[in-house]
Amino acid sequence: MIEVKKLYKSFDDKEVLHDITFQFEDGKTNLIIGQSGSGKTVLMKNLVGLLEPTSGEVLYDGRDFVKMSKKEKVRMRREMGMIFQSAALFDSLTVLENVMFPLDMFSPMSLRDRKKRAMECLERVNLKGAEDKFPAEISGGMQKRVAIARAIVLQPKYLFCDEPNSGLDPKTSLVIDELLSGITHDLNITTIINTHDMNSVMGIGENILFIYKGHKEWTGTSHEVISSNNQRLNDLVFASDLFKKVKEVELEEEMKE
Repeated sequence: MIEVKKLYKSFDDKEVLHDITFQFEDGKTNLIIGQSGSGKTVLMKNLVGLLEPTSGEVLYDGRDFVKMSKKEKVRMRREMGMIFQSAALFDSLTVLENVMFPLDMFSPMSLRDRKKRAMECLERVNLKGAEDKFPAEISGGMQKRVAIARAIVLQPKYLFCDEPNSGLDPKTSLVIDELLSGITHDLNITTIINTHDMNSVMGIGENILFIYKGHKEWTGTSHEVISSNNQRLNDLVFASDLFKKVKEVELEEEMKE
């Protein structure tokens, strides 16, 4: 389990995160949502050690990541997989070589076994047959799937995803959501997704943290979003006509009961 306790983060005199306490649950898709500038990206960077909190704790199974030595943090990061907003693939490497890259860097496996493991991950994201292509030769959605395969190749305990659906059409975004949800449950990974995609919130949000101007505003599940009375959450989630209709239907059902 990942837990943050009384987390604060400031840059000079500007406070970006204020007293965030939250548990990211094991084996579930944990979503961090909020408007642009709310602090959700800063929170994720604190979770993985790209930023250090001004004060507070970041606990991995009770171990405070903030207080770890450099060597301990390096070992801890080996348990993490990362998917960036851009797929961040190496243009000069093939799809297979991109997925193998973490194995080449950190695994004692033989070349044959590294290739086998990378191919297993490509098959898991339905990219068998694309291993010899270069990133420029495949679509944006396929590039994101390569990034997912690369992120899980070292069998991480924790998977961090920064806006994984950014730049994708709704159909492809749904594919990515289903992949991330399936991998989370099949491999029992603790997945943390930073997103502004409300389809993701409603589709795979098992444990949701809503941040508003650096404060923890609301927590719950995708099912609880529908019945929430938090106006700021409603303004964010039900901004589209589709989700407004979903909310209206839910309220009508409640009135009938």
